[in-house]
Amino acid sequence: MSVSLKLTIGLLVLLLVAVGALWTPDKSRSVLEARYLQGGEDLREVDGVRLHLRVSGPPDAPALFLLHGFGASLHTWDAWARALEDRYRVIRMDLPGAGLSHPDPSGDYSDERTLALMAAIMEDLAVARVVLIGNSIGGRLAWRFAAAYPGRVSGLVLISPDGFASEGFEYGKAPEVSAMTELMRYTLPRFLLEMSLRPAYGNPEILTDAVVSRYHDLMLAPGSRDALIKRMAQTVLVDPRPLLSRIPVPVLLLWGEEDGAIPIENAADYQANLPDSRLVTLPGLGHVPQEEDPVRSLAPVSAFLESLNLTSSPSSSPGIS
Repeated sequence: MSVSLKLTIGLLVLLLVAVGALWTPDKSRSVLEARYLQGGEDLREVDGVRLHLRVSGPPDAPALFLLHGFGASLHTWDAWARALEDRYRVIRMDLPGAGLSHPDPSGDYSDERTLALMAAIMEDLAVARVVLIGNSIGGRLAWRFAAAYPGRVSGLVLISPDGFASEGFEYGKAPEVSAMTELMRYTLPRFLLEMSLRPAYGNPEILTDAVVSRYHDLMLAPGSRDALIKRMAQTVLVDPRPLLSRIPVPVLLLWGEEDGAIPIENAADYQANLPDSRLVTLPGLGHVPQEEDPVRSLAPVSAFLESLNLTSSPSSSPGIS
């Protein structure tokens, strides 16, 4: 046996030992639901997918629809929801295969499939129009929904939204998923997840053990890691410019100045293409300002919602566009 072959075999053995030592099994869905599910009514079957939806606030109040980012869950909005639900109907969802939502049996995690699910949720809840509030990937889904279903949206709040081409993400082309990312199916130790979460905060010291544990627990729900990887692999970006230009509703862009995931410089691309937008920057905050400083980050959102002069949400009806 050659020296190089011996070295290769040795490295493979070491890799297998390392993966074995760091192997991270799924957590029981019943355990996770006991820990993070508020009530059984929050699990709803929508278009063939068992989704985790949390709805609070007066049923006839203006409706807000909140969308989380990659690897997160509807719990990212907990503080905002508590502050908003006295005046608004607050709708939150875990994307399929994220949080407590089950994986999509179709295996389709494209934006188009998610937009259709959002429309189905609105029909299921009998909500005709919403203000969409989205963070990161949730921001991309929000503006894409507004472009596809303009009659269903009263306004947009985009928090560090994703959508423009960047390194590894080209228009019209699915990204390559690295072998290291594929390994996440088998190994996701808590300390590695914490290392990936800390840069999302302008001040990483604010990231608490409880928040890290919640992210880690929910990413270990059965099928969640596979769904996350499939969503990444099926993300085919479209050129945002023609879609953004036909969004007629007012848009609030909210950006943490210390955002290391989607830099604040990207805000200029949105402002250049949205007909009616305003930008509010948040000094010292990062990619998830709703978690890092919910009071300071919510203030401009509340003012924006007031400026929309929203009325009670009418019930939806089949065929609304």
